[in-house]
Amino acid sequence: MLCLASCGKNVMTTEQQDGYTLIHQTKGPTLGYTSAPILTVDGFAFKDLSRDGNLDVYEDWRRPAAERAKDLASRLTLEEICGLMLYSSAVDAFAPELTEGQKALLSDDHIRHMLVRNVATPAIGAAWSNSVQAFCEAARLGIPSNNSSDPRNYTNGTANVNNYQPEPDGEYDPSGESDISKWPREMGLAATFDMDVIRKHGEVVSAEYRALGITTALSPQADMASDPRWRRFYGTFSEDPFLSRDIVRTYCEAFQTTPGSKTGWGDQSVNCMVKHWPGGGTGEGGRDAHFGTGKYAVYPGDNFAQGLIPFTEGAFALPGKTGMASAVMPYYTISYGQDPGGENVGNGFSRYIIQDLLRDKYGFEGVVCTDWGIVREYTVPWQHKGTPWGVENLSPAEKRLKCFEAGVDQLGGAKDNAVSMAAYELWAQKYGEESARERFELSARRILVNIFNVGVFENPYVSPEKAAEIVGCKEFVAAGYDAQLKSVVMVKNAGGTLPKAGRLKVYEPLRHVPAGLSHWQKPTPEYDEYPFSRELLGRYYDVADTPEEADFAIVSIKSPVGHWGYVQPNADYPEGHYNPISLQWGPYTAMAAREESVAGDRSYRGFTETSSNETDAALVRDTKKAM
Repeated sequence: MLCLASCGKNVMTTEQQDGYTLIHQTKGPTLGYTSAPILTVDGFAFKDLSRDGNLDVYEDWRRPAAERAKDLASRLTLEEICGLMLYSSAVDAFAPELTEGQKALLSDDHIRHMLVRNVATPAIGAAWSNSVQAFCEAARLGIPSNNSSDPRNYTNGTANVNNYQPEPDGEYDPSGESDISKWPREMGLAATFDMDVIRKHGEVVSAEYRALGITTALSPQADMASDPRWRRFYGTFSEDPFLSRDIVRTYCEAFQTTPGSKTGWGDQSVNCMVKHWPGGGTGEGGRDAHFGTGKYAVYPGDNFAQGLIPFTEGAFALPGKTGMASAVMPYYTISYGQDPGGENVGNGFSRYIIQDLLRDKYGFEGVVCTDWGIVREYTVPWQHKGTPWGVENLSPAEKRLKCFEAGVDQLGGAKDNAVSMAAYELWAQKYGEESARERFELSARRILVNIFNVGVFENPYVSPEKAAEIVGCKEFVAAGYDAQLKSVVMVKNAGGTLPKAGRLKVYEPLRHVPAGLSHWQKPTPEYDEYPFSRELLGRYYDVADTPEEADFAIVSIKSPVGHWGYVQPNADYPEGHYNPISLQWGPYTAMAAREESVAGDRSYRGFTETSSNETDAALVRDTKKAM
């Protein structure tokens, strides 16, 4: 071994896994393959993904990612390029095998970016990812899939989300299990004010992602919490642009960096798609841009630039070798009145927002991927079907052309490759065939660089057995739980009411949740719940059945949950009307609102709103009286 090392020779060993083969190299990366031939050149192993018997530039792992991407992009057909420029809607991994629909996305539409939603178990998720990669490897040129995920490591806002609870003495219970580590949501992470927590979160979550075969995070959400009425307020890192900046920078650095890598990138890296450029927390009236009622972002305080800080000074200014977040997602909204040319279109269609600001002024070099569904057809203001704000009347191909003219590389939640090819033809008619090929190939290169950077061209396969060991392991779950503790903010503790030590008796009232509408405007039934389980409370106290038996009561409620800022058509208002979104439990009438809204006649002055969980405020009052 000393002789081999001193002579600089590359030692290769082969390891057979379930369904794929690994080639380990002492002087090069591990290769994972199922069907691609293996080439040996200069004493090194390479995958012959093109199956032409030659070592092509894109197959040579010794070359920089940009060179490999340029070579591969030049080999792609128009249909293959358009497939790279599509990003699937959410798909589920409920079994190790692919569904026929998933195969169609990969083969018919040439999609290589799968958004993974539900995973049955970590082992099944890893096995499913291997099936995706084997399918892709067998296709022409063998381009692997860049699987991605929305944030999946968070608690859901209830008191019983983490099975891995500590015992009262602080020791972690080894009998607990969790499908994945559970952390505070973004606002909770910010509430720790601790960059070590943010860094640990990034390291743990990215390790779990890679174990599942996930190589892109559709996060972090760098929007500022500039309007607390916004339904995605919880997903921000606070209203402070500088705290948000520091968190976003630390988050991206932790996700993207492979320790010890010369470039910062490698098989431990996860691409970050930071969102939502140029900031999504500015919706008029606090309304949600998933719906036509919330299509406008407004800046009555002339503070557009403030929302850019977490991006320009955070995600685009990483201290490590990866340099900046590898991808950006513009938000749905129309940044009303910001384009010097006077155009008011959704950010994903705006050349000013994407090309002039993001690329030219702030130097972003990575992939721009639209938010999901912006090229779909629009229906009515209160339904989320499509969000082509400002270009509702364009044809499907014209919508895509508008995105590409703005500087967009990928269309989130889109398929129908033929429509993208039609957009290519429109470009060619407008600017010439040479210009069309050059423009589309540019996006292909950007997209391919991100796939090369995370090492999946060399080895896209993951071990289901290791996934079961890594994802939700004791160490990772404990780290998430510690972060949850640090995220709790004590608002008031008059007279030293807390902590309640000793084996006291506790009463918990039943919480009533009225019938309502979900985030997507679907009816939800009423129900009653104990937010804290009896088993959990019983670890610390004796649980009393009545207030009379108890030493104290514990009540868990939610902040006021407003509606959507719009009342659907009814007998009194055949076309519906805009409504205020309230931040209080009881009735609120908007008597001080603008007579005409910033972005047109969308005022809600004089209308009344009551939160859907007004019963929560009553629960506190009633329990106090009962005690």
